Amino acid sequence: MAEYEKQGYLNQDFRLFHLTDEKQRDFSYHYHDFSKIVIFIRGDVTYCVEGKSYELSPYDLVLVNTGEVHRPIVHSSRTYERIIVYISPDFLRSYKQADYDLGLCFIKSAHEKSNVLRIPSLKKSKLYQVCRELEASFLDTDYANELYRNILFLEFMILLNRAAAHNTLDFHVTADANDKILSVLAYLNEHLTDDISIDKLSELFFTSKYYLMHSFKAETGYTIGSYLSTKRLIHAKELIRGGMPVTQACYECGFKNYSTFSRAYKKNFGVPPTKQ
Repeated sequence: MAEYEKQGYLNQDFRLFHLTDEKQRDFSYHYHDFSKIVIFIRGDVTYCVEGKSYELSPYDLVLVNTGEVHRPIVHSSRTYERIIVYISPDFLRSYKQADYDLGLCFIKSAHEKSNVLRIPSLKKSKLYQVCRELEASFLDTDYANELYRNILFLEFMILLNRAAAHNTLDFHVTADANDKILSVLAYLNEHLTDDISIDKLSELFFTSKYYLMHSFKAETGYTIGSYLSTKRLIHAKELIRGGMPVTQACYECGFKNYSTFSRAYKKNFGVPPTKQ
């Protein structure tokens, strides 16, 4: 039984939320089957993503890619305000060409091994101005409002990716992390389809099984088994969306039994893999 769950839903290309919590809240570890951008405005918050913990400053941008395990930790009753943008993976893929890729910021984040971006004077930047115009556009009922909203969103993503491409982003790399668990996470994500056991991992990383299991759960909110299963399911979903036959995707992702795969897929995504 998994200790975490997929949260949020997205049945369109993108969504935007401006959220303000006046009272302290607890958030559990979770993941999304879409990409997510958080513009942190104020609060006393640490953001945890895949074993790293970031102390946020006002107007930090948090980039969370599809399937990444994350949660904010709110430390006090100070107002927690943020803008959240959900982005469909299919939408990002549709704007991937030889000379540009709207998912560049997420690629750069993975390359820099940091999920938090700091842009000098973001609040005064054109990027933030467009973000606020995009937020206002969701209440717009004027002529061609949907088209206008789409144009604003494309402008927002282009400005963000231009900044990433021109290296004007300060990737925040002072995250607290357990280096051993980060190495284990990297290994798991690089070997998702392999036959992986706790014994093998403890031998590979020169640590006891107890330490490995305890530390992994403490740093990520997952057991190693549930983490692997979820990552494999997310990978299978991407392969099926890309046209791979369901049975082939099952075995390509490291599952050895189709019935087990099908049940887990439906539990995680709400539909059987054949209906994806």
